Amino acid sequence: MNNIVLVHGAFVDGGHWEEIYKILKRDGYGVRVVQNPTISLEDDVAVTSRVLATQEGSSILVGHSYGGAVITEAGNDPKVAALVYIAAFAPDRGESVATLTRDPPPGWPAPMLPPHDGFLLLDKAKFGSSYAADVDPEKAAFWADSQVPWGIACLSGAIHEPAWRTKPSWYLVATEDKRIPPEAQRVMAKRAGSSVVEAKGSHAIYFSQPNAVAALIEQAATKVKDVG
Repeated sequence: MNNIVLVHGAFVDGGHWEEIYKILKRDGYGVRVVQNPTISLEDDVAVTSRVLATQEGSSILVGHSYGGAVITEAGNDPKVAALVYIAAFAPDRGESVATLTRDPPPGWPAPMLPPHDGFLLLDKAKFGSSYAADVDPEKAAFWADSQVPWGIACLSGAIHEPAWRTKPSWYLVATEDKRIPPEAQRVMAKRAGSSVVEAKGSHAIYFSQPNAVAALIEQAATKVKDVG
């Protein structure tokens, strides 16, 4: 399996995948990075599907954080051979990010500011500690100041049919994550029947631990190729 499609999460854009992109390209994979507008789940699924349509043959679909909800729906595309979740939401039928985050653990940080004009942002002062605790502080500060507003419709968008019910999946649990509790990640991964690995890292593990993330993606690609 040589095609990899990378789907970013909330508050960021596809540029955050750059280190993963470089590793995968170096190792001979064809890689596309989706630039979702994060206005609504429906729109993001459509944008991701358009990228898949440009690929010759099937692809591994990779999602981080909210991107996991996107690939859970978009992964039903017949061009998708497998799913890889990176510290991501993996909703079931009828679930949304909103339903999965309704009851966070006591004391769990939730530094989202009140919605404005239908969009959400993270508190810039808390962005680093909650999202990117193991990333260089200057880099985390830049991310905080360049956030992509996250549409409320992204949170409320419900999954019609989860692709993980019919497609093989892999899941990387970020054990130091302060955005999606690691235990919640484990529960979602188990429910999806994913092959699971764990790595020490923040929610931004795709940036702080790119080798571990790329290794899981390549493992999935190899397994799918072996089966195929």
